[in-house]
Amino acid sequence: MSAMDMFWAAPPISRTLAASAFFLSIGVYTGMLPGYYVIWHTPYILQFPPQLWRLVTSFLITGKDLSILFDTYFLYTYGSKLETSSPRFSQPGDFMTYVLFVCLTILGLNIFITGGMVFTSCLVLAFAYTSTQDDRGMKANFFIVTIPAQWIPHAMLLMTLVTNGPSAAKVQATGLIAAHLHDFLTRLWPEFGGGFNLVPTPTFIRNIFAKPHATVEHKPYGTAFAQPQRANSGSDNVLPESWKSRGSGHRLGGN
Repeated sequence: MSAMDMFWAAPPISRTLAASAFFLSIGVYTGMLPGYYVIWHTPYILQFPPQLWRLVTSFLITGKDLSILFDTYFLYTYGSKLETSSPRFSQPGDFMTYVLFVCLTILGLNIFITGGMVFTSCLVLAFAYTSTQDDRGMKANFFIVTIPAQWIPHAMLLMTLVTNGPSAAKVQATGLIAAHLHDFLTRLWPEFGGGFNLVPTPTFIRNIFAKPHATVEHKPYGTAFAQPQRANSGSDNVLPESWKSRGSGHRLGGN
């Protein structure tokens, strides 16, 4: 299997996020693309016309140097796990709704509370938190140490604090808060608070990601696939319109 085949076989949302973060970060840190065109800056959103692409690109800027590789790797690893095997996102569009909710929450927290810029590390920490909640009771490797799986996001945050200082850790922590808020509104509140899911997947997003299911029938001479078909309309009926008003038939020559 070629590299492109492996890429297209990967989960679509996670592969798109990871590839975009990698190449955009490479472009920014090598000087091929000026960073001020893609980072978050509120006045550029409020001006006319607004630079709306910053709502997306601000989440796709990793850290420098080796962080480009590590952030991209963790973004894809935890994202693809959530997208393909998490019981939280079993219906079409659920994972996309989660990504949108987490990103908007991170953005709001950084605008109104931390005053910092948004980076990929925020989204990575959100993915890591949600992913490891499904692995409670299990052990996981974090570089050279083995710790309980649910401690992974906190270890990542501690490493950011040690290596990059409190300001970077404060910004990254918004990803942890956003993921915990999503967990509370969609799982903890419905299960333990007697409420209902407060972040449902919108119908239009569900329709975008829904896939038609083919009917599979195994036969002695092979496998037959039948796509679902809509019911025939009146114009599709093989009988002439004038025949539809006729009564029941009688055998010729009968009584």
